[in-house]
Order: sequence, then structure tokens, then C-alpha cells
Amino acid sequence: MPSKRFKLSDKAHLPFKTANKQRRQELHIKQKQARDARKRAERFARKKDEAKDPRLREQRLAKNVPHTLDSKRRWDEVDDEPADGGLGRAYNVEAVKRRKLAEEQALDEVPAKSAEQRPIPKILITTSINSSLHEPARTLTTLFPNSTYIRRSAHRYGYKFSVREISSYASKAGYTAVIVLEETLKKPSGLTIVHLPTGPTFHFSISNWYEARSIPGHGRPTPHTPELVLNNFSTPLGVLTAHLFRSLFPPSPDLEGRQVVTFHNQRDFIFVRRFRYVIRDKRASEKAVVGADGRVMAGGEQVRAGLQELGPRLTLKLRRVDKHIQRASGQEWEWKGKTDRVRTKFQL
Repeated sequence: MPSKRFKLSDKAHLPFKTANKQRRQELHIKQKQARDARKRAERFARKKDEAKDPRLREQRLAKNVPHTLDSKRRWDEVDDEPADGGLGRAYNVEAVKRRKLAEEQALDEVPAKSAEQRPIPKILITTSINSSLHEPARTLTTLFPNSTYIRRSAHRYGYKFSVREISSYASKAGYTAVIVLEETLKKPSGLTIVHLPTGPTFHFSISNWYEARSIPGHGRPTPHTPELVLNNFSTPLGVLTAHLFRSLFPPSPDLEGRQVVTFHNQRDFIFVRRFRYVIRDKRASEKAVVGADGRVMAGGEQVRAGLQELGPRLTLKLRRVDKHIQRASGQEWEWKGKTDRVRTKFQL
């Protein structure tokens, strides 16, 4: 008759399971020590082999690439650009354009280049009705060049202008866009951007809003027009969103200001940052700047460049794109965000 003290178990971490708690702890410690000793021996053996042959380390590092949601991203397969614009499709616009350009070059067709000059943006910034976000709204006027903030607060019996009426007035006054800052519990929670004169309207949610005074080591912005950096906008909806952000900044930045505004898209979250390039002398304890080939760059032996954040810092997420201004088409939208059922599929 088998003993009741030791019970065999294939599902347990230990090779067998005992009813004695102290005995289980001792077995677990011994098993952990044996596992750590085996890993340590493997690590030292691998280090010894790689010291003899450096190619083994290169091969190991080439294979040791972690899998992320970005690396496992799924795209919709399309042969050509959809006639409706494809806002609901998550396919790579650049890949389709490259394939189409290769076909045109094979047929000796030269694609036509558009020489259309973008107009100088003029932006009207306001808030939701009776909002208390006057200071964050004024901060947005420093982020977007050539913008004006107009308070939307009024007397309790005063007329409350809608976004459609404000957009109509702004269009007649020569504005190219209207930005409405929304609040929840006296904090910025949303951003509505209306492209004038007829739309579309973009609705973003805001998270992680930080004023400049909350950022350690922040700088003070200057009136110079910043450079614009747009990263990872690959799908048709992403390209449309990137065009919206591009229309909010003048086409010619003031390079002497050394300021840059970045809209970085990662997993459908748009990170907004503003920096200034800081050029200073190299300290004695710092290394010189090297190029891609590993050699010291000529002229940069005694110079170092860094970034100083100016603020504000916020994160946007696109929720809806309306065809016109504030659902003027009977609550008909071009795109509406849905619950992400597939974690490896992104819309921007």
C-alpha cells in the first residue's frame, strides 16, 4: 500500500507533492538553487564560447528580439487604394504607394507633382460653454502659431453659441480652423478640431495633460514658428489625421528658434511634445559625437546637442471623424472608433 505522505503530481511545480509544509519549502528552495546553478553554468559557458568566437554573440543578439504589439501588427490586404478613401481599412498607405509607383515607373509614366501652396493657418481657440480652462487654452495659443483664444463664457442669460455658429463666424473672419478644448472636473479631457470652411471635424480625447511648470527642467517657448515632426501615421485614417496636424502649422518654420513640435503615433495614441534644440560645448567627461560609421563627425568634436522640453505635454486618441461640422449631416460620420477586439490591429 503506497504511503499517504508523498503524493505524486504531474501538475505541481515540484516532482512530487508532500503534505508537510516545511518539507515543501525545503524542496522548493533546493529546486530553485539547482535551477539557478544550471542557468549560471550555461551563462558562463556561453560567455566563454562567445569570447572565442564573437560571431556567436552577434547571432544570439540577432535572434534575441522581443515580440511587441508593434512588431506583430496586422494589416488589411488591399490591391489598390479604395475609391471611398478607405478610412475604415487598416492598410499601409506607403506600401500601396510604393507598389503603385513601381508599376508607373515600369510603364515609364512620370507621376504628376502637385505645386499647390498651403495657406498660412489662422486658428481660433475656444473652450466648452462656461469652462474654467482659460489657462490651458492660452497655453494652446503658444503651441499653435497664429492662433487666438476667445472666451466662450457668458452671462447666465446670454446666448450660447454652438460650435457650428462659431465655425461660421470664424470662416467669414478668415480663420482656417477652430479648436475647442473640453473639460471634465476642471481638467482637459477632449479636443475638437474643425477644418474650415466645411469640415471635417476631428474629436480627440485627452489624457496625461501636463503644464510646463510640472515638467522638470522645462524651458520657455519663443514666438518662433516651430518645426513639425509627424511619426508613424501609416493608414488612410492616419494620413488624414497627419494632414490635419500639418494644416495647423505654417509650411516654413523659423529654424533660428530651434523649436520642434512632435506628434508621435504609437498604438493609436498620439503623443504631443514640444522641444528646443540645445547646442552647447562638450564637457571633458563626455565622448565626441560619432556618425553611423562609428567615426567622429568633422566639426562636432567640441559640440554637443540635446533637447529641452518646453511643454505642454499631452496624449491624444482619435474617437470620431465627422464629415461636416458638429454632425451637420444628420449624425453621419466618416469614421468612428470602436472597441479594439484585435490588439495587433491599429487604425492610425
